[in-house]
Amino acid sequence: MKAGIVILSELQGGMRDRILDIQRRFDPRLAAGVPPHLTLTGSSGMGPIPTSTSVEELRQALEPVAKDMAPMTLRFLRPHRFMQTNVFVLPLDPNGPVRELHERIKRSGLRYEHPRFTFTPHVTLSFFRELSPADAKRVLAVRVDEPVVIDRISAHRTVNLINSEKLLELTLQGAG
Repeated sequence: MKAGIVILSELQGGMRDRILDIQRRFDPRLAAGVPPHLTLTGSSGMGPIPTSTSVEELRQALEPVAKDMAPMTLRFLRPHRFMQTNVFVLPLDPNGPVRELHERIKRSGLRYEHPRFTFTPHVTLSFFRELSPADAKRVLAVRVDEPVVIDRISAHRTVNLINSEKLLELTLQGAG
């Protein structure tokens, strides 16, 4: 994994616990390393932000986005496997308010690397473990019908594949 700064929304409350239980079942290493989160930038749609970017630069670029964007209630789609990988995710519709948030971050003036994939907002369920065919079938059968509330964004500097340093967290404050 290439070092960089990514923008996430850490899950809160009961949804965080529910996703963490799924991660523990299918990928304990992932569950032990990073809190359950929605990936907004860094892996799709917008590549990582250079690690040389200061916290003040992040704040100047992201504060106007957070002040203008309202918290959003979203629903997960059915889990899927990223093509030609053993990565299983719980995706969200890439359109609507989450797309608007992503695009505003992208247009915020921050420098970033070319993305490897099209924008796919998601919560990772299994990343490190190669699932057996039976476990792959089980993870794909998972249903999370409860909505998730996205009310904050945070910038994280990657340390390694499962650790990051939180640099900044901002609450979404816009009117809905």
